[in-house]
Amino acid sequence: MSKTKHVSETQATQFLRRHDVSFGEHPYEYVEHGGTAESARQLGVDEHCVVKTLVMEDENAKPLIVLMHGDRTVSTKNLARQIGAKRVEPCKPDVANRHSGYLVGGTSPFGTKKTMPIYVESSILELDAIYLNGGRRGYLVSLSPSVLTSLLDARPVQCASIE
Repeated sequence: MSKTKHVSETQATQFLRRHDVSFGEHPYEYVEHGGTAESARQLGVDEHCVVKTLVMEDENAKPLIVLMHGDRTVSTKNLARQIGAKRVEPCKPDVANRHSGYLVGGTSPFGTKKTMPIYVESSILELDAIYLNGGRRGYLVSLSPSVLTSLLDARPVQCASIE
């Protein structure tokens, strides 16, 4: 967890700097299909504090972002009910890339290509600090969860399931 290692700018870090958000940088060795368990292990942090950025779509193929604890999954049924959709499902990777401008595994809620509604599991907002993707595979940023609601207008939902 070297804080001195130089990490080049991403759309996400440019967005955060433009909005004067204080954040830590945490590069790690990206492992294909390693997920949040792998990044949490490498960085020595609780996987519950590592937040996944998931690009999903409703029944009309309208994209949305869901922010979920690394050690939880999204109950799409509960999410759909809470946001007034008939159904919600994950986007295919190429569709998610088109909407977000990021590769799957490196998706950040900051600096996305398209503006999408963002939903956050409400218990994430109770954490002291969170780690989420900084816009590149193998790179997390740490920040206060309050940034999600103040800067992204993320709406709290309760749709977590234990993996």
